[in-house]
Amino acid sequence: MLIALHKNARTAPAVRAEIAVSDETASVSVQRFGITEQTVYKWKKCTVFGNRSHTAHHLQAVLTPA
Repeated sequence: MLIALHKNARTAPAVRAEIAVSDETASVSVQRFGITEQTVYKWKKCTVFGNRSHTAHHLQAVLTPA
């Protein structure tokens, strides 16, 4: 399976899952993966680690019956 990561993405879904289940401190994870502490804490709270779509899921325009 080929994963298309954003050019600025520092973590892949597997790394995110590893961070979440890790018992190491946030400062160790920061140095190990080259990310911020805020990112470590974010992934420790999550249960879903895949990439989500960022496209709008609702119409921005009002449609008429015609």
